[in-house]
Amino acid sequence: PMKYDVMILDIMKGFTIYAIIIFIPGVILTVGLADEFAEEFNSHISIETTTWVYSSSSPTSYADPYFDPMTLSNVTALVGKSAYLNCRVRNLGNKTVSWIRQRDIHILTVGSYVYTTDQRFQTVYHRESDDWTLQIKWVQKRDAGVYECQISTQPILSYFVYLSVVVPTATILGAPDIHVEKGSTINLTCSIKYSADPPAYIFWFHHDEVINYDSSRGGVSVITEKGDVTTSHLLIQNADLADSGKYSCSPSNADVASVRVHVLNGKVFRI
Repeated sequence: PMKYDVMILDIMKGFTIYAIIIFIPGVILTVGLADEFAEEFNSHISIETTTWVYSSSSPTSYADPYFDPMTLSNVTALVGKSAYLNCRVRNLGNKTVSWIRQRDIHILTVGSYVYTTDQRFQTVYHRESDDWTLQIKWVQKRDAGVYECQISTQPILSYFVYLSVVVPTATILGAPDIHVEKGSTINLTCSIKYSADPPAYIFWFHHDEVINYDSSRGGVSVITEKGDVTTSHLLIQNADLADSGKYSCSPSNADVASVRVHVLNGKVFRI
């Protein structure tokens, strides 16, 4: 049986006319048009049919979905912060986008629906950029790994994003050994990097015992500067041989960093 649609066509003559289009396989006929417009109308339709499929529903583009080549494939996030993994899909049409964690082949999201009990995961769609962004809140070290962005085509299209998770680290400048002259000032600097927030506290140890800044020895002080990189300076004036040994910096949010201090009873020569 034949199909027909009623279409409104804007002819180049400068006015709008109504026509009934009758579809026969391989043939396009027009009814209700003056002869002088029929040839031009048929020519117009033949051009349009190279791009659009005519049916009783809205026209649909032939273009298939694809991943934007500018999408990042490597993402780095700090422990405790949020990670954003982007997947930019063009011409999605009626297909869906899913995010899958490769470590355990766990489907995290399908479209905007979440398929995990871990409430840190969600997908946000940005219409203006065609980005399907997987957000991971309060990132943990175990979240590192490969994530797959998948389009429900046949065959399935996949794009892989690698998430690196950076943990806070503490280092003492000059480690592992520092030599100072007796009577001089021991100046130890501990730097804490890659921290989502500055450490709540920093303890200094000498021989695995917490240093008491108010001890009878005197001359011991600590200066701490917090920021993207937090630094803590331990100052010990009038160094004595008893001040030799292992010193450790222990921030609240990073592993302990240590250095061994050698107090020499004589000149310290540096090459």
